[in-house]
Amino acid sequence: MRPLVLVGLLAACGSLGESKPDAPGGGDAAPDAPADAATSVPLAGFGDLGGMCGALNDAELTGTSPSIIHATLMFSRRYNDPADRPLLTTGGARMMTTPNAGGSSGMSEAFAYEQLARCELAPLLKTETEIVYDTLGKITDLMVSIDGHKLGVSVTRAVAYPFGQPYTLSSATTLLMRKLEDIQLSTANVSAADRWEKQVLAYMSWDDQSTAMLDQAWASIDPSIKADTILIITTTHGDDQFLYSNN
Repeated sequence: MRPLVLVGLLAACGSLGESKPDAPGGGDAAPDAPADAATSVPLAGFGDLGGMCGALNDAELTGTSPSIIHATLMFSRRYNDPADRPLLTTGGARMMTTPNAGGSSGMSEAFAYEQLARCELAPLLKTETEIVYDTLGKITDLMVSIDGHKLGVSVTRAVAYPFGQPYTLSSATTLLMRKLEDIQLSTANVSAADRWEKQVLAYMSWDDQSTAMLDQAWASIDPSIKADTILIITTTHGDDQFLYSNN
């Protein structure tokens, strides 16, 4: 069990259409770490983590009720790969060197994992292409362990294009419902050897407005659909466009 730490939330997002403000600190490298109550969280790393750290304990990890966690991640500069890999956790650096199953989500998946590693001391067990399934179909993005509990992690992004446009409640609800359905399917498909206890749905959210829409969408969904799911919303600020474009 890790102590719950509420790191100061910094409301650094500008108004819609304005460039996103910078924030202090690139951070130092941090290894993956096993859960240890004496370890202070968040661990150092690339970008400044705030919000709820050490929030996932037995009630969230083993209970059947849905949970929601809010974090912030602020970047004073763009992440440059591979030069900045030494600033990531061991698992984050491994994800940067391991191909995913396709698409342009590699950066967001790696930094969603960084939030789990730095806040919840979650070792990376398997990447997307390493998880074994009994049935072809929907898959999850990575697998971690928190306090000895094996968790699948599905990663997505809350953002409107072109950048700066408001994220609508309709868009938030549609994507959230689809991801929750995909989680149920991937859980049904996974092999016995890799079966997780429950899944985390990890969102990288473009700004406070996007997060507000996601919160509303989550509240509107029937508990039976989101049961056994932990929703982690990491709202990003500063020089964060690389997470949403991989360009």
